[in-house]
Amino acid sequence: MTAQYRGRFAPSPTGPLHAGSLVAALASWLDARAHGGTWLVRLEDVDTPRCVPGAGEEILRQLATCGLVSDEPVVWQSTRAALYQQALDKLVATGRVYPCACSRKDIDSALLAQGVGRERHHSAVYPGTCRPENGGLRGRPARAWRLAVNTSETRVDWSDRRLGPQTQDVAAEVGDFVLRRADGLWAYQLAVVVDDAAQGITHVVRGQDLTDNTARQIVLQRALGLPTPAYLHTPLVMGADGEKLSKQNGAQALDLGDPLVALGQAARTLGLPAAARTTPALALEAWVKAWSA
Repeated sequence: MTAQYRGRFAPSPTGPLHAGSLVAALASWLDARAHGGTWLVRLEDVDTPRCVPGAGEEILRQLATCGLVSDEPVVWQSTRAALYQQALDKLVATGRVYPCACSRKDIDSALLAQGVGRERHHSAVYPGTCRPENGGLRGRPARAWRLAVNTSETRVDWSDRRLGPQTQDVAAEVGDFVLRRADGLWAYQLAVVVDDAAQGITHVVRGQDLTDNTARQIVLQRALGLPTPAYLHTPLVMGADGEKLSKQNGAQALDLGDPLVALGQAARTLGLPAAARTTPALALEAWVKAWSA
């Protein structure tokens, strides 16, 4: 790793930071500092119906209280639609995407007709109903745009800096995935790939719950001719019920009355030593050294 390292923390402003999101923020900041790199903050607010007014500003305030401040101006995805449209246009021109008219009910019905059920907590694998070779839209109005996953991309192998070798059969486990949704909003996969490339991100450090997205993002990076960053997925903070701590299951906002306590808990999750009773700045300095060891 060199001084060209560029990392980022990219939360969705659907609520304030909680203990789990601080782990990812701290890990990405430490990794950037340990390698003499640049650390950016990007607010992923493309899913506007889920975003909470003022949550983005609150997240930035929470990060600053913990001593985690972006090295460059903060980017908001909601201002970058033109970049996403350019990427989609490129994929249209190269024949890698196609319009889809299917609703979720249509997809479930098609899979049921094939004798395939949807696994609990898993998205349905799109059966390719609207692929051009399968007849396309058949006169129905387009609802979304999907990336055609080629047979050469069936298996994607990559290595995680913490978890080691990873593989996913994207065609079998995901199918052709959405880049622009039926409601006109940009899908997470397209926005994150375009923004990582536009911001020159070389290393992605994020929560382990996002590991499953990586193969899709690599497929999309290749389709757009974009570089693939190095990935590191951090341990998750689990709730009392054994489920991942998240805003969706009611995770409480960080208590930053004493930011050193919150940072210390995040550091323990990352396997870092306890910091002496000191200031957040000095604790962060000590953890950078430990991260580098």
